Amino acid sequence: MPAGKQPTTDLALIAVFAALIAAFSLVPGIPIGPVPITLQTLGVALAGLVLGPWRGFAATALYLVVGFAGLPVFAGGAAGLGVLGKPSIGYLLSFPVAALVAGLFAQWFGGRQPRLLWMFLAGFGASVLIIHPAGVIGLMAVMQIDFAKAFAIDIAFWPGDVAKNLIAAAIAVAVHRAFPALLAQRVPATA
Repeated sequence: MPAGKQPTTDLALIAVFAALIAAFSLVPGIPIGPVPITLQTLGVALAGLVLGPWRGFAATALYLVVGFAGLPVFAGGAAGLGVLGKPSIGYLLSFPVAALVAGLFAQWFGGRQPRLLWMFLAGFGASVLIIHPAGVIGLMAVMQIDFAKAFAIDIAFWPGDVAKNLIAAAIAVAVHRAFPALLAQRVPATA
């Protein structure tokens, strides 16, 4: 890549993946309680698995900033700071950290030759370690319910997360075979 082009490419990738997450959140969700099932977590997993930890983090953080600023990019077209009082807030706030962890796992597990199993474990591991616990905490805080009730709500998302992480892993493997330098270890630029 020519010198000076990398930051522009990074910004473009971050913006595209933030838009992808927004598009996935606007696909009609399946209402199963206080938090609908959407494709947002597919976008979060893709951001981490494809872009790596820092760009994945930045893409998901940009998605949140845009939504909190008032653009209707959250599930059901929600937007603004009012989303902070909704049962889904724990899930939303976990997205940047989940993308970062998925990206770190992908680099660690995937190495030079990403494989479907390793990419799946990277994405699903981030979901289990970050998204679901944060979602349960958000449900408990907003709905004023105990852990058992919040976990009962959350468990309904697990089968879909398995499927979404399998899809994300398959896409990530295909992308990394076509563009092997995309997942190379990168650190954010310092000023």
